[in-house]
Amino acid sequence: MFKIKSIVMLTILVMLTGCFPSNDLAKQEVVLQGRTMGTTYSIKVVVGKESDTQKLQEKIDSLLVQINQEMSTYIPDSELSTFNQLKSTEPVKVSIGLQRVIKEAIRIGNISEGKLDVTVGPLVNLWGFGPQYRPETIPSEEELAVTLSQIGLKHLTLDNNLLTKAIPDLYVDLSTIAKGYAVDVVAELIEANDINNYLVEIGGEMRLKGFKHTGELWVVAIEKPITTERAVQQAIVPKDNAVATSGDYRNYYEVDGQRFSHIIDPDSGKPIDHKLVSVTVIHPSSMTADGLSTAMMVMGEEKALDFAEKNDLAAYIIAKTENGFVEQSTVKFMQYLK
Repeated sequence: MFKIKSIVMLTILVMLTGCFPSNDLAKQEVVLQGRTMGTTYSIKVVVGKESDTQKLQEKIDSLLVQINQEMSTYIPDSELSTFNQLKSTEPVKVSIGLQRVIKEAIRIGNISEGKLDVTVGPLVNLWGFGPQYRPETIPSEEELAVTLSQIGLKHLTLDNNLLTKAIPDLYVDLSTIAKGYAVDVVAELIEANDINNYLVEIGGEMRLKGFKHTGELWVVAIEKPITTERAVQQAIVPKDNAVATSGDYRNYYEVDGQRFSHIIDPDSGKPIDHKLVSVTVIHPSSMTADGLSTAMMVMGEEKALDFAEKNDLAAYIIAKTENGFVEQSTVKFMQYLK
């Protein structure tokens, strides 16, 4: 399993114009559901009445098992766990899937000036959000200093299929981007099976294409960032894109009245402490949207918006104020607002 990330997306059915060609009206919408990566998946495919979706789900489940075996930090003998357990700085051959995810994680880490750091795992564990149990006390400054010395994206190098760590204790945690990758490869599998109208959702990360069986466009709701209920903050129409949202309002704990988020700032080594509570990114790749939304969530409100505008991203953020929530979006995001 993977560390459970806040599930901050809800799918809703909203009537929109748009239709299939007349010979596609005999379509049906089939929902495929299951569990993976410590969370759930829900996939909607629009297929003909005689389509065998059971075989498709078997292929999807097999693919998800493979991804989990490659990238989970909860499975002791996964490919990533094996790499993390090595105390060698010699290059290690890694699978195509792991190459793809780590390459994108390093790219996003670089353009975000380290705010997405997949080596931050020891800090995630230290604060009690990893495979280990939650600590009974808040980490001391000495513990933070020692752990900070064990992280850093600069210590991780990918050269084609060779992955190298410069320090023996470097630990890679892909939970901020791997679910997005899983969404992408499942979508690719669905399209390889000649299905071009679908919605794939894993743990809140999504990728959509085409239309529902009724001829309506897919519509997604961004969840209101509150813990007391599940409510819609904003409806969007992503079209043929992926959607990822990062938030800190579901996965957290409190000690002596102080709130600790599961999202860790690699610079301070501590959970984030600012007014930004939710970031949504729309992008063709769910993996990229997943990583970008996390990086922006770490940055805070002003830096996140500046980063999104400079990088021409479709991004939507929600910040908390004394008077309630304030929403802001980039110009590129506005085309997707319903």
